[in-house]
Amino acid sequence: MANFTPLSGAIGGALIGLASALLMLLTGRIAGVSGIFGESLAIGGGDKSWRFSFILGLVIAPLLSGIAGYPLPVPRMPDSWIVIVAAGLLVGFGSRLGGGCTSGHGVCGIARLSPRSLMATVLFMATAMTVVAVMRHVIGA
Repeated sequence: MANFTPLSGAIGGALIGLASALLMLLTGRIAGVSGIFGESLAIGGGDKSWRFSFILGLVIAPLLSGIAGYPLPVPRMPDSWIVIVAAGLLVGFGSRLGGGCTSGHGVCGIARLSPRSLMATVLFMATAMTVVAVMRHVIGA
């Protein structure tokens, strides 16, 4: 773990928690990114302006951070576009199948003591640990 930064991680986690708490307190909405994004693309229905603003904020915040002098990390991406597209489709399918994404279940659902979100988060974490173990110790990637 060459990029271990607990202070910035704690500050970022606190800001995510604050933002999701404010969204819930001020609008009564849950900050689940897959649900917000999915509904912003849905045909018909109103109330899309706050959804677009939320998504835009997710894109603009790190860009402003970079402009302020905090370097943005370069993500490690697979060389194959097929792998990238397949991974994106699997994440989308998984969030639909799980009734929400990690942010919705992990941050907001646990805060509301939702049994479904607690179980989903346990499964997300167990799956992530298994994948990392297999990738590092079996496949060697």
